[in-house]
Amino acid sequence: MAQLSDDCFAFGGPLLRVDDAVALVRERLAPVAGVGELPLLAGLGKVLAADVVAPIDVPAFDNSAVDGYAVRFDDLHPEADTTLPVQGRVAAGQRLGVPVAPGVAVRIFTGAPMPPGLDTVMMQEDAVLGDGTVTLRPGLKRGANARAAGEDVARGSVALPAGRVLRPQDIGLAASLGLTSLPLRQALRVAVFSTGDELAEPGGERAPQAIYDSNRFTLQGLLAKLGCAVTDLGILRDSRDAIGAALAAAAPSHDLILTSGGVSTGEEDHVKAAVEAHGSLHFWRLAIKPGRPVALGQVGNTPFVGLPGNPVAVMVTFLRLVRPLVRRLQGAEPEAVPAFPVRAAFAYRKKKDRREYVRARLVRATDGTWEAHKSGREGAGILSSLVEADGLVELGEEVTRVAPGDTIDYLSLGLLI
Repeated sequence: MAQLSDDCFAFGGPLLRVDDAVALVRERLAPVAGVGELPLLAGLGKVLAADVVAPIDVPAFDNSAVDGYAVRFDDLHPEADTTLPVQGRVAAGQRLGVPVAPGVAVRIFTGAPMPPGLDTVMMQEDAVLGDGTVTLRPGLKRGANARAAGEDVARGSVALPAGRVLRPQDIGLAASLGLTSLPLRQALRVAVFSTGDELAEPGGERAPQAIYDSNRFTLQGLLAKLGCAVTDLGILRDSRDAIGAALAAAAPSHDLILTSGGVSTGEEDHVKAAVEAHGSLHFWRLAIKPGRPVALGQVGNTPFVGLPGNPVAVMVTFLRLVRPLVRRLQGAEPEAVPAFPVRAAFAYRKKKDRREYVRARLVRATDGTWEAHKSGREGAGILSSLVEADGLVELGEEVTRVAPGDTIDYLSLGLLI
């Protein structure tokens, strides 16, 4: 990981904007995930490591898009019905083994190869069948209802670009090219741990003053959705030495280290000092709410991200910073999650020069417009508010207030996760 300038990120200096942080990640980080050849179905959700160049045309031959009658366009009367003798029949998977004379129609079915010389198909619903003849209506365009070879994918073209996160339709397209495997990025190795003396392991004993750790599980779920291989390092106590030792031990065998808690400025926040003792810290405060204390650095040559301790802040900062960072390390194409304009059903005030995210759920109003309603309570520790939400309202740095009826940007959690 290349060094990032941290002159402006000292305590008390200006906060780094979210877009600037993401731009730094994309500019300074390079893909680290290895490459391997994997079977098609093993590629779902993984990142394509090289362009897939089509070895054949898809479709491989001219064919009919409908059930009907194949003809030469030049045999059709432009303004009146045309009656032609029907000679021959060709179905999908077959071919017509004899040449077709001018002025003749051929019965054809969807997917069947177009007989040589024929270029247009009349749908059977629009044709009138006689005794050995078919009458075709005027108005067809040349090539109607016929699919040309290479219409879907042309031989030699890039069918799937490097960096694509493979979806079921991408797998299907590769199969249509006759491929059985693809060059894919291997799973990114990510080490995850939580910090804090107040944390207890779910299922274990919990002291009256302790809380069960949820952040580690949220992060592992988010990373799993991105196809990462996650190592759970458990809970680390509030000790600079213990945290530093864990970081140093994890770095050589992982591509990314991710923590939650301990990155603020309190006396018991030791992650920042531990990172600096074993590597370097490039920035640690974002102009974002929830989630201002976010640290980006490196331990040895391994990128490190320290997220806040509050569970809502953990998820918001993961989605807006860690997700693009992981995709960059995986070699994925930059992606922009679309923000949908919706109508606000709430009032809200915020500070200028800070991006804020409001948990929300969409409700269709009586006039048919989608409205964003605030979900649950606003605290950064209220995880149930995210459970109830289906998205986040994104309020940019220049926004200072929202009134009911305003148009606002809505990010779907279904697209972010």
